[in-house]
Amino acid sequence: MTVLDIVDSCAYVTMSRNSKAYDQEFKENVINYVLEHPEEKYTALGNKFGVHPTTIGGWMKQYRSNDNQVIVRGSGNYASDEAKEIAKLKKELKDTKDALEVLKKAIGIRPSKAA
Repeated sequence: MTVLDIVDSCAYVTMSRNSKAYDQEFKENVINYVLEHPEEKYTALGNKFGVHPTTIGGWMKQYRSNDNQVIVRGSGNYASDEAKEIAKLKKELKDTKDALEVLKKAIGIRPSKAA
């Protein structure tokens, strides 16, 4: 696989203004390229792939510390669909409670003290 093939396979989602989450295939391709070309510096590799050199270093560190497994954060890390749904519902509940507290403050109701 060439550098252009790897860059063309790049799929990421913009998470915030300056943060990207790269998909597992892209990370695997970059990691494999790094393993096949150990003489290349992360700076040069970062320029080739459009990824910050520190990010590549972090991927390599994770890869080595996780029994040579590529770790991708996000929804793919849940043990099951049920665990993913539970996490989603917990987040919705927290957001709803936060919104309720804001509304209570706006109309002058003191927050209740949970026991």
